[in-house]
Amino acid sequence: MSQSGQSNGTTKPTTVARKSDRELVVTRTFDSPVRAVFDAWTRPELFRLWWSPKSMGATLSACEIDARTGGGYRITFGGDGSDSMTFFGKYLEVTAPARLVWTNEESADAPVTTVTFEDDGERTRLVLSELYPSAEPVADALAGMQAMSSEQFAQLDELLAARRPSA
Repeated sequence: MSQSGQSNGTTKPTTVARKSDRELVVTRTFDSPVRAVFDAWTRPELFRLWWSPKSMGATLSACEIDARTGGGYRITFGGDGSDSMTFFGKYLEVTAPARLVWTNEESADAPVTTVTFEDDGERTRLVLSELYPSAEPVADALAGMQAMSSEQFAQLDELLAARRPSA
């Protein structure tokens, strides 16, 4: 099992680990209440502000999220041309504000993703798990997760901090 804790210049590391031959797990703790973190994952106007790593230069040109069991999502990076990439699927489970489970239907070897939001008062421990249908795509997925998740979650941290009420 490989593991990588990446801090991206922050004091809160994002940990990416290979849990088994078919499963990857990413963990991160956010200094925000669970409802705020859950909303950032389920409200398209918030999701589009943090999901795309700024270093990639890609923006979300479309972001549709119907976060309810049986609902769906469709996220497009780039424009309408050949340089765009679309991800889509269905929500298998939505238990607000504790758990999301969705399919990734853009390819045959795409995983089922589960995100849990563990309430720790004014903090939230997030655990993202991707379970693949076979072991084959996991190595490439691990490299991608290690490269992007730390930056994405740092961007989510920034968004959550900006939305926190002033003391």
